[in-house]
Amino acid sequence: MLRKLFNHKVRIALAMLLVVLLALVRAYEDVLFYDPFLNYFKTDYYNLPLPEIDNLQLFFGLFSRYFLNTTLSLGVIYVLFKDFEAVKFASILYLLFFIILVITFFFVLSFFGEANKMTLFYIRRFLIQPIFLLLFLPAFYYQKQTK
Repeated sequence: MLRKLFNHKVRIALAMLLVVLLALVRAYEDVLFYDPFLNYFKTDYYNLPLPEIDNLQLFFGLFSRYFLNTTLSLGVIYVLFKDFEAVKFASILYLLFFIILVITFFFVLSFFGEANKMTLFYIRRFLIQPIFLLLFLPAFYYQKQTK
């Protein structure tokens, strides 16, 4: 087992670097992206009205963060599995999930925002965090083991 780790030290180092970059995206989210919900959900938001937002700017902020997280996540998948087909499949899923989530987010925000703050919170969580990576890694690992 230890010999396997030493044989793959470059892959492990690259994967760790990509994970550190994902953490840096999270650490500098206030500086890098427009998202008035960052501070809003850190407060007692149940008793506060939704913040003033610029829908277009919010869309591009969510898109750029999702794109950056997706790019780094696909890099992790490629580095760990060396399977271009898995990366292509994950790319399609990421695109499909983004379309569904962003449409749902803005629909809920526009029509049910005040009444469904927790729904906004969780949809936004999937858009801004690399949660799909946590789902895809075990799935691709399992698929690789069963081949």
